[in-house]
Amino acid sequence: MEFYCEACETAMCGECRAGEHREHGTVLLRDVVEQHKAALQRQLEAVRGRLPQLSAAIALVGGISQQLQERKAEALAQISAAFEDLEQALQQRKQALVSDLEAICGAKQKVLQTQLDTLRQGQEHIGSSCSFAEQALRLGSAPEVLLVRKHMRERLAALAAQAFPERPHENAQLELVLEVDGLRRSVLNLGALLTTSATAHETVATGEGLRQALVGQPASLTVTTKDKDGRLVRTGSAELRAEITGPDGARLPVPVVDHKNGTYELVYTARTEGELLLSVLLYGQPVRGSPFRVRALRPGDLPPSPDDVKRRVKSPGGPGSHVRQKAVRRPSSMYSTGGKRKDNPIEDELVFRVGSRGREKGEFTNLQGVSAASSGRIVVADSNNQCIQVFSNEGQFKFRFGVRGRSPGQLQRPTGVAVDTNGDIIVADYDNRWVSIFSPEGKFKTKIGAGRLMGPKGVAVDRNGHIIVVDNKSCCVFTFQPNGKLVGRFGGRGATDRHFAGPHFVAVNNKNEIVVTDFHNHSVKVYSADGEFLFKFGSHGEGNGQFNAPTGVAVDSNGNIIVADWGNSRIQVRKPGAGTRRAPRPPPGAAHPPDPTSPPIPARSLPRCSTAPAPSCPISTRLQSHCMAHRAWH
Repeated sequence: MEFYCEACETAMCGECRAGEHREHGTVLLRDVVEQHKAALQRQLEAVRGRLPQLSAAIALVGGISQQLQERKAEALAQISAAFEDLEQALQQRKQALVSDLEAICGAKQKVLQTQLDTLRQGQEHIGSSCSFAEQALRLGSAPEVLLVRKHMRERLAALAAQAFPERPHENAQLELVLEVDGLRRSVLNLGALLTTSATAHETVATGEGLRQALVGQPASLTVTTKDKDGRLVRTGSAELRAEITGPDGARLPVPVVDHKNGTYELVYTARTEGELLLSVLLYGQPVRGSPFRVRALRPGDLPPSPDDVKRRVKSPGGPGSHVRQKAVRRPSSMYSTGGKRKDNPIEDELVFRVGSRGREKGEFTNLQGVSAASSGRIVVADSNNQCIQVFSNEGQFKFRFGVRGRSPGQLQRPTGVAVDTNGDIIVADYDNRWVSIFSPEGKFKTKIGAGRLMGPKGVAVDRNGHIIVVDNKSCCVFTFQPNGKLVGRFGGRGATDRHFAGPHFVAVNNKNEIVVTDFHNHSVKVYSADGEFLFKFGSHGEGNGQFNAPTGVAVDSNGNIIVADWGNSRIQVRKPGAGTRRAPRPPPGAAHPPDPTSPPIPARSLPRCSTAPAPSCPISTRLQSHCMAHRAWH
């Protein structure tokens, strides 16, 4: 075994080398054994390097397990002590009731017995006197009658005039009142064990207060608890603590408001400007992303919003909204290019169509929003008919609800619609300036956003159960809790990446990123759940990857972003991962590093990329943002 075959990765002798391995590359075994030893040693060190991490994890999990056992023993001792105290209290109360019973009954009996003695004594005196007088009258001689006449007359007169207590001096009322049923219910429901399945590494914090705060003004954020599998926790009472550390190192606790539904609100006030450190701990462990670096600014230091950039294209559905643009048929290159199906197919094939023009059930006059519920229903917002219509996944009409009006529960131009995990139907009511929430059966439950929203257009539900609302008039995106509590907002009127010009609809992908159609900017923009700009795609035009006033947007199970290109009368589909995400911003004051691979190119000399299908884009990677067609659509 003096040789080593690199192709077969085995040691061999000279005869094997000359035989079955003669066409393989071979080397001396002693020359490669040290290389393999070194590689194994590196792997060994890498694996051994995980031992401290595992030891720390074992210590952490073991500590939690030990703490759980200690708390169990403590709770068991408290239960035993509490019920022993209750048993003693019950016995004491029993003895007190029995003692009171004996005392009350004895006092009444004493009064009644005294009265009985007086009555019996009078009865005896009258009886004996009457018997004596009757005997004297019947058996006595004349002298004997005359002898006792005076004595008996006085005696009988006294007895006739004597007053006896003939009316009862007491009563027999003695009732026991015991509210046993209520006490039994209280005992049966006595005590509760508070716990959650929340874990810190899956729990998320959202809100404007994670990024910046104004000195002297309250800043808030929302913590949404999740279990180890990333599922929402629906109960409260979790052990959540937070503190803010100022630039001077001073630490202040942050009050926590428990909403009892798995979400918590934290509100703090920055005292001085500078960088703050916000630490959020769940059961002593940092939640995802904690600690957070917060920038505290003075109110006057906020950057102003850029001026509005006017566009000629107006929103569909309103007066004068017609866009004179040529409708472009979708080329087959947008979809599959052969008989072989892809892992992520997008087929241009009509499955079925629902409805016709009209005002009856199952008919529409101005469709705006549509949502597919996990319960197998399709929910449609019919704006001009002022109603919401519900269909089966096969397109069969189920029911509709909604009455025109401006009171809670009524609709005034419904636009966006979404369905949450509970099946509740969430409707953006454009003219009423709020979002209404209905039960799966169409019963009104509540409204949110009143007083904050100016023209809600699109609505969606993210993976944390938050309600995302696009406000078309204020050009902002709002995030609400289901109870109406504002979690955060971002945007503003303008043409930059972080601003909008008439945003319409919104969707949420499987990364919990927010996808918004920017109508007058002819683009689609993607933001993080906290409102941080990630990337955008699209420009004004008729080519593939270009838009003419995009409106509706959805994300399918494969992550494809499906956009209604309203002005071009078509649907465009963007594959997941296509395009370039915005690079992280450098620290303040840091210079952007130059690209050593290519010289600077003047903006006026940028080449125009053809939209024809091509195996690869001929333009430098520095110009990927100008090559939308190849990068996203082919």
